[in-house]
Formats: sequence, C-alpha cells, structure tokens
Amino acid sequence: MSQDTLHLLEFEKILARISLFAQSPATIPLLKALSPIPSLEEIKLRFAQIDEIRSLALSGIRLPLAPFDDIRELLELARPDGAALAPEELSLLMPLLRVSQHLSSLFQYRTDIPLIRELAREVQGFPDILDPLERTIAPDGGLLDTASDLLFNLRRSHRSLVSRVRKRLEEIVRERETAIFLQDDFITQRNGRWVIPVRMDSKGMVPGVVHDVSRTGETAFMEPIEVIGLVNELENLSAEEKAEQIRILREITGWIREDSDLILADFEAVIKLDLLNSLASFATLIDAATPQVTATMSLRIESGYHPLLLLYQKERGGRVVVPLDVELGSSSGIRTLLITGPNTGGKTIAIKTVGILTLMAQSGIPVPAGRNSVFSASAAVAADIGDDQSIEESLSTFSSHIRKISMILQKADEHTIILLDELGTGTDPVQGAAIACATLAELASKGCMVFATTHLIDIVAFVQKSQGMINGAMEFDRTTLSPGYRLTTGEPGQSHALDIARQCGLPQRIIDKAGELVGRMESEFHSLLAELKESRTRNESLHRELLQREADIANKERSVEEGLSSVATRLREAREKGIITAKELVNSAKAELNRILEEARRERSRKSTGALAAVEERLQTELELIRPQPLVEPEAITAGGKVFVPVLGHNATVLAVDKKQKRVRLNAGSMEIELPFSAVSAPVTELSIKREHKSKGSAKRLDPETEYELNLIGFRVDEAISVMDKYLDNCTLNGSKEVRIIHGIGTGSLMRGIREHLSRSPQVESLRKGEGFEGGNGVTVVSLHN
Repeated sequence: MSQDTLHLLEFEKILARISLFAQSPATIPLLKALSPIPSLEEIKLRFAQIDEIRSLALSGIRLPLAPFDDIRELLELARPDGAALAPEELSLLMPLLRVSQHLSSLFQYRTDIPLIRELAREVQGFPDILDPLERTIAPDGGLLDTASDLLFNLRRSHRSLVSRVRKRLEEIVRERETAIFLQDDFITQRNGRWVIPVRMDSKGMVPGVVHDVSRTGETAFMEPIEVIGLVNELENLSAEEKAEQIRILREITGWIREDSDLILADFEAVIKLDLLNSLASFATLIDAATPQVTATMSLRIESGYHPLLLLYQKERGGRVVVPLDVELGSSSGIRTLLITGPNTGGKTIAIKTVGILTLMAQSGIPVPAGRNSVFSASAAVAADIGDDQSIEESLSTFSSHIRKISMILQKADEHTIILLDELGTGTDPVQGAAIACATLAELASKGCMVFATTHLIDIVAFVQKSQGMINGAMEFDRTTLSPGYRLTTGEPGQSHALDIARQCGLPQRIIDKAGELVGRMESEFHSLLAELKESRTRNESLHRELLQREADIANKERSVEEGLSSVATRLREAREKGIITAKELVNSAKAELNRILEEARRERSRKSTGALAAVEERLQTELELIRPQPLVEPEAITAGGKVFVPVLGHNATVLAVDKKQKRVRLNAGSMEIELPFSAVSAPVTELSIKREHKSKGSAKRLDPETEYELNLIGFRVDEAISVMDKYLDNCTLNGSKEVRIIHGIGTGSLMRGIREHLSRSPQVESLRKGEGFEGGNGVTVVSLHN
C-alpha cells in the first residue's frame, strides 16, 4: 500500500486518534505504524483478540492497564556485571511490574479469553522483584528506610546525631559569652558542615573553623570546635549510609539482570495487549463492529460511516452523519460506480469512506459499519483525490490528475480498488470526458473495482451504457436546496449548480442568462433526471407501504398460528387429563373385575367370559381414543399422505406442503384447510393397524385349550400386561393350572414388569423362572388358583 494513498485517505489521523488510548510511549509508534496485514488469518486473529477484550469490557472487566514507561534502555543499562541502577531509574520499572502482576492475576483463572491468554503467556508479574522495589524506592525517587535493616539503623543513628548537634549549637548561640559576637542567632550548613554566623571582626573570639564568608564579607560562618567531633561522626554515618544504598541498588539491579530477558518478553507482551486494548477502546468510542473479511474481491458496506466524521460529530455536535450503503464486486457483477451530485453533497466523502473503511478492515481495526459489511483482504487501494498542482514542478490541476492516473494504470489489476475524484476535470470538458471514459474502460478491462466522482454528463452517459458499470447519485432536496448526503445507486445525479448559485446570492439575471446558455438538450436531460428521481421517490414510498402491509399480514398469521398452537396445547392437556382419569377408572374397576372373574371361575360361565372380554375391549378402545397422538416429523408430511388433525378429531389427506413456511394444506371431508405443522400429528390409522397386527399375531396363544404358553417378546410392558391379563382370565375360566409366559431377557424391563404384575395378581398362586429345558430366565412359569 503506497504511503501517498494512506495520506490521501487520512489514515494517519485515524491512527493518531487510536494512539490517544495507549498507556505506554512504547506503544504509540507501533500504533502509528499500523497498515494493512497481508495475511487473512492474521487479520481474523486480530479481530478475534479485540472481540475478546470488548466482551470482557461488556461484562464490566477491563484490562488492568495503567501508564508505564519504555524500559528497554533501562534493561540494557542493567546488563553489565556490577551495574547499579539509580533509584529514579528503578522507579521507572515499577509501573510495568505492577501492570504485569495485575494482568497475570486476571488471566490466571479465566477460560473465556483463550486468545488473549495465549498472547499474555509471557506475562509473569515478577513479585520477587516488585516487592523489594516497593519496599526500597520512595515516590520521590529516593530510598526508603525499609530498604534494609542496616539502612534503617544508620538513618536512625544519623537523625539522632543531627538532633544532638543542633541542640548543642542552639545552646552555644544562646550563651552570653558567644552571643555578643554573632551576626544573627540562626544555625545553618555550609559545605556539609554545621555553622553559626559570626561577625567578621569577632571571628577570633569564637573557637572554631571558618567554612564560608557572606557575600558582603561581614559574616563568617564558623563551625564551633565543640561540635566538630559530632559532625565528623555524622559524615562517617553518611558514608556508611551511601555504601549501604549502593549495595542495595546493586543487589536489586543484579536480580533484574538475571531476569532481564524474561522482563523484556513480559514488556513486549504487555505492549501488544496495550495495542489491542487501544484498538478496542477506539472501536467502542465510535461504536465500530467486526466486519467480514474475505479473500475474494467483494465489497459491501452496510450503514458505514467515516470515522473522522463520527468523531467530529461526537466532539463538536452538528448535523447527524448519514450512513453509506454500497455494494460492488463478484456478488453484484458491478465493478465500477460513478457518483454524481452537487458540490458539497458528499461525493468525495463517500469514496473516502470506502477507502478508509477498507484500510481499517485490512489492518484489523473494527469499522463503524454493520456486521454484515464485507471487505477484501487482498485488495490494494489506489486513490487520486484532491488537487496537487505545483508551481515548483510546473504541474497544473489537470496534469497532476493525469500523472497520478498514469501511475495507477501501471500497477492496477483485478485486486485493486481505485478511487478517482472529479474525473475529467481541469481541462476542456469534451476532451476531459473522453479521457475519463477511456480510463474507465481500461480499468474495467483490467478487472479493477472503481469508485469515481464527476460532474460531466458525457461520462454519466458512457457509464449508463457500459456493462459492469452503474451510476450513483448523492441525494439533493430541490425544495430546500440542501444536500441529503445519502448515496443511491442505479441513476445519475445532478450538479444543481444554478440552484446552489442562486442560494449563494448570485444575481438572478446572471442565473437566468446561464440557464439560457446551458442549452436545450442538457436542460431536457436534467428535467428527465428530476422526473426520474420523483418517480423513484414515489416508488420507494409505495414499496415501504407494501413492506408494512406484508409485516401486518405476517403478524396476523403468527397470531393465528399461536391461537392454533394454544388450542392444540389445551387439547393435549385435556387428553392427558383423560388418560389419568381412565387409569384411575381401570384401577378402581380392577378389584370388581377380579371378583367377577372369581365367581365366573367357580361357575365356569362362558357367557361371563365373553362379557368380560367385551367390557375390557371397550375400555381399551376408549383409552386409545384419548391417548395423545405422536407428533409427525416435517419430512414425513408429503402430498397425498395422511395426517391426524387433533382439532377435527380425524385424519385428513395432505394436498400441498410449504416447508419454508412450515404449513400444510389438507382435504378434510368436504373442506380444505391450511394449518401449521404443529397442529397435526401422525395418522391414527397407522397406530391402530400396528396394534391390531400385534393382537392378531398372538391370537393363537390366547386359547388355553390349545396352548399353555404366551409369547410376549416384542411387546411393550403395558401392552404385554394387557394381553397377559386376558390370557390369564381365559386360563382361569378354563381351569388351567400352569402356564408359561415367554418374555425373553433383553434389557430386563419386560421381565421385571411381568413378574411384578404377576406377583400382585389374585389369579396367581405362585410363579418361578423357567428351568434350563423350559427357557431359563427368559420364561416365567405361573401356577394358577383352582
């Protein structure tokens, strides 16, 4: 990407604003050096890392970053053996170590930010260095008394001795035999020695040593002989204190030297986090989103904004920024967009927005646009925007544009996005338009994606007739003579030069004369454009009305479906309640049935047996009718098939299936209805046939006169018990003494259910598992009461 293009699109201004969020001066150069990333995977990785930081912020957790210095030079100073960093130099290291320690604590147990944790794996915190530093280095850059026990004792002794010296000097100053020779009664220091001010003419009257003389020469600053020993002792303590300070600084510097490589890696990891956090903070400021970035030459911007315009609007207020919506590339088949419209109408801002958002996306910076926006990772951006005329280089406006376009043509290919502002201007309009049309044709043949602006009608006409090219217009309100700043594609715009000139105060007679000179054909052309815009406005209004009607109809359909679903739910609940009631009925009647069976067994009444069978069959039929019907899978609903309609209580024939809307059209008797999938279930007939088949398949086993065993393999537990009860009733009435129930082993559920039921049956005297020759544990042998 050429630096000239980055400058024309003001990319450096974006990076400068992002740099304001940096916590370290070492991060700022890295931010200002950001540029498009050549690897699609690296772009996606950066976006994912930024998304993790922003998701943390949304949950109320921010990266614990704080201002810290660039410590790389400091680490180099610490590398030589025996080096001792000064306290103020060590104090520069402490903010980084604090930030590192806080980051290490944050990342230690979090599993929702794997990419950031991987990036920060070098962040350790170094508490074994930070803790001694915080005990040693004072906020003002000196050493604290807590740096070592020896330093603490030396400073305590020093303070005590200073107190003794001051006290003795104060006594000397107050003594009468000395006071008469003093210039003043204060105590001070000269050249590190404690002195009192003695008149120059009396310096021989006070025993001591002169260490300094005032500028007037009238005062001698003398150290009384009585305190010389104490002051010498003070100097010895100061020397010992200095030696201890050097030892402490060398010791700490040695620790830093040992871990210098790890500290450097820690610093570089924190710098990367600071860079990503700056990008995330800027993205939050402008409400940016992570776009889609692809390897193909596609571009789609939905509700895109120029970031600088957004920032100016946030900081200074003013009119609301209008979003840009545009799409070019492989999906649309259009690769050239020519934008026309009035001056100050937003044409240049539109193509600059395309360029700056593309650069941001390619650099891994979230863009102020919708999440469905798409940018090409491989596209190079080239731009000719603005006027670079130069007296020194003898360049006019036209020659400056031509030189830039020539350079763009040399490098352009199918992976290039080209931005051309005011195409064809700066020379004769006819020849300028011809050059512009030929340039657009050349770029189209190279497969470039082109965004251009112009005021020339000839270029508009050329684009209108050319395949793969489309005109666009910046909206303009002819009533208020004000731009709308919104781009519409599919039709050209007008310059509205005469309208704007009138609004700017140009005399009406000049505007009238200009209107005459414009020419009839151009006037008709602009009138046609105006009518076309009005027609488009009416169509858009009608389209909005249709969309609203469709939305209302959809809402009504949803309401109907919800009503049907509610009815179906209530019906299912009623059926479930019916099942519970039926079960209670069966359980309450069971004792009575057993009593009747016992009487029938004694009387050996065939008539009673038949009556009981009829009653049980009727009960089973009633239970079957209120049993909840199973839902039918959408894939099983086909034209010509059958489904059960709970609302109607019977089956219906499927006429048509709309799987997209999840609805089915049915023929139910003499009427046709349309219902959602949720309002139908599997046809009842299939379930009934299945049960009837099972019943017939085991009918021969239900006759105890011919068979003394019942095979229940393949039945569910509830079905098996129902069949077995009928069988046992018949066996009891016919006087059978012992029967075999074959249930198999399988999962054991059928065997357990049968044996538990048999153990509670009044008809059963005893039961046992079968012998080996009888079928083993897969058979239960039942002895019946006589």
